[in-house]
Amino acid sequence: MDPIDPPGGSGHWRDVYRNKPADAVSWYRPRLDMSLRLLEDAGLTPQSRVIDVGGGASSLVDDLLARGVSRVTVLDLAQEALDVARQRLGVRGSRVQWLVADVTRAELPEAAYDLWHDRAVLHFLVDPEAAAAYVAQVRRCLAPGGSVVIGGFAPGGPERCSGLVVARRSPQDVAALFGPEFTLVRDAKEDHHTPAGAIQAFSWAVLRRAT
Repeated sequence: MDPIDPPGGSGHWRDVYRNKPADAVSWYRPRLDMSLRLLEDAGLTPQSRVIDVGGGASSLVDDLLARGVSRVTVLDLAQEALDVARQRLGVRGSRVQWLVADVTRAELPEAAYDLWHDRAVLHFLVDPEAAAAYVAQVRRCLAPGGSVVIGGFAPGGPERCSGLVVARRSPQDVAALFGPEFTLVRDAKEDHHTPAGAIQAFSWAVLRRAT
């Protein structure tokens, strides 16, 4: 499969973090409570190998480290976003693997992760080929019996984010993308309150890969 350019390109996301404080972007939350709850329900332990796709400047990595999770990878298109998190963590950031890459083409190790977390990356992949490339990466990189926790705009949620068109998917839609190798074991809804005061409808899917 030919590489698929990420929506907006890496330059788009670098400009976002150059032009706005990390706590002013629409997707900002001071703490990703829903993500943490779903990861814990999916079996998070200190021994879990976790990748946070599109993790950027979010505080999820802080909370994972605080829980004693020592094998954490944070991947994002924008170095500027990762720099925010690294500077915030200080010396603790040396315990994290930071990757600047497009998830659909990144050279990630095979079967290297027990838990795959994505808050608002997959919903930017409106092109079927891009979504298929994403799923192919998960299949290659997630260990047998591992789980995927994915959140994005729900049906009825916003049609655009950061000026880009998004795919609004239900948990069942996400499960259909992944196919029969993955089982939808939990779904959830979340109303995200943006820093500007808007309310965005999110849906979450927790999928477990067959052993």
